[in-house]
Amino acid sequence: MWAPKPTTLDILIGGPEWEPGDDMKRRPLSRNGDYWEIPVLPHGTAYGFSIDGGPLLPDPRSAEQPWGVHGPSRVFDTSTIEWTDSDFDGVDGRGAVLYEMHVGTFTSEGTFASAIDRLDHLVEVGVDMVELMPVAPFPGERGWGYDGVSWTAVHDSYGGPLGLAQFVDACHRRGLGVCLDVVYNHLGPDGNYLDQFAPYFTDKHETPWGTAINLDDEGSEGVREHILSSALRWFEDFHIDALRLDAIHAMIDDSPVHVLAELADATRALSGELGRPLTLIAESDLNDPTVISPTEQDGWGMDMQWADDVHHALHAYFTDETHGYYVDFGDDQALSKVFRGAFYHDGSISTFRDTSWGHPVPDSIDGHAFVVYDQNHDQVGNRAQGDRPSEHLTEVESLASLALVLLSPFTPMLFQGQEWNTKSRFAFFTDHNDELGPLVSKGRLSEFGAHGWEEIYGPDFEVPDPQAIETFEGSKLDWDELAENGNILEFVKHLIRIRKEEPAFASPDRLSTRLERPAPGQIILHRDTARLVINISDEQLTVPASEVLLTRGSVTQDQTMTLEPQSIAVMK
Repeated sequence: MWAPKPTTLDILIGGPEWEPGDDMKRRPLSRNGDYWEIPVLPHGTAYGFSIDGGPLLPDPRSAEQPWGVHGPSRVFDTSTIEWTDSDFDGVDGRGAVLYEMHVGTFTSEGTFASAIDRLDHLVEVGVDMVELMPVAPFPGERGWGYDGVSWTAVHDSYGGPLGLAQFVDACHRRGLGVCLDVVYNHLGPDGNYLDQFAPYFTDKHETPWGTAINLDDEGSEGVREHILSSALRWFEDFHIDALRLDAIHAMIDDSPVHVLAELADATRALSGELGRPLTLIAESDLNDPTVISPTEQDGWGMDMQWADDVHHALHAYFTDETHGYYVDFGDDQALSKVFRGAFYHDGSISTFRDTSWGHPVPDSIDGHAFVVYDQNHDQVGNRAQGDRPSEHLTEVESLASLALVLLSPFTPMLFQGQEWNTKSRFAFFTDHNDELGPLVSKGRLSEFGAHGWEEIYGPDFEVPDPQAIETFEGSKLDWDELAENGNILEFVKHLIRIRKEEPAFASPDRLSTRLERPAPGQIILHRDTARLVINISDEQLTVPASEVLLTRGSVTQDQTMTLEPQSIAVMK
């Protein structure tokens, strides 16, 4: 184990009920420079480490934390997993239909095992890959997972590492790929002991979460190796098909080779060894095509990246919200621009950031390199009340927005329950200790008090307390809605089939994509010879007649096609 900071390091082997001063079974470890020799322990053994005679600490590379983030670790031997997916050839994330899921709220039980019971539903919808929000151990029982404290373990209340493996295996048996959201840009403050072992952080850079992960300062070699080995382990030992890398703009690295480029090359090599596609998806606020450019061209080599600008343009158009970071997206040309170029800010002035932002996307980068959505955990959960657009839009408006996502030249992603236009809220929730919890609650209230939400909710709106159990329970997906919204589900399933079966809609060609706005509330998305026509205005919309693939609302055709208000037509 890499741990240059301790003078002495003992391994403590036994049960979980350790207290300082107990007659613990200590085993002094031998040192070899910055590394310590760790004995091989049997599967299921509870253990921890003592630095310089201090209290028990969890393993920085723990595979399992059944007693919480402050308790001992437990050995999990991945060779004990019984896999049944040998016939699974993998799923390429590029162009796939993605489905973002939070394990704790996807079902009432909030476990991997209960989520498996719903996988057949996702197959019927037409989903190709499930994207799991982070499953790393975090404080308490409930949370989003972005304040995790481990790069190698799995949250115990979800089902731990075995539960994750069984979920992946169940997905693969159904032909579904699995993308795991991983957070290498920061660690949560509660239960984070890594810096006691090694220089995992540096004050050389600052991030929104404080001091940065050490990727380019003294001792960074060990940190980089930890990140790379963690990522490759998910692919190899847990059969994961893709990784979504959270907020890579906060992975600040001035090294000659960026850590992401190093990871990209290692992932490609492993993909060749395993004989199946492995995909890296970046969340980036940089609007910089360097992120998805090949490493051979001095890029960072990510296969795909999230495209928030597409979301922002869709959201501003359908909701008329232009507060906060939506301020520039009320532009009449925003939708047209993002559906061809992915980035709205491609060197233009960002009013929200008060500076020029981004770079244009070269024509050589196709649309499938961008993941797009009109809902995700961030854009719903970071609203003051965790409300979805479906609460405020008509049914046709919600479906029109989703149709633009699904029939775009990009890689589409749905957020859990969106396939039946759920109105289930998804708020920000936590389960921190008595010291940190009140600070989180107070900070959330302060943040939203100054964000202009009163324009949407009114002056007396209330922000759910992240620490309240009711906020978590109220964020669970309401599967009872499905029985009432079966016709919506069938429409969405049909949209997905069209995307996959019609070459014009399946194509990643951005250059043959054109979005036309004949009048306010009217949109025609041209995908080569195919069209998506939307009319949410108060007037009729007449377009040339064509072969109709799918309609919603009142659509008639004679010499021309006429869409009444609140109507959608897909044509070729």
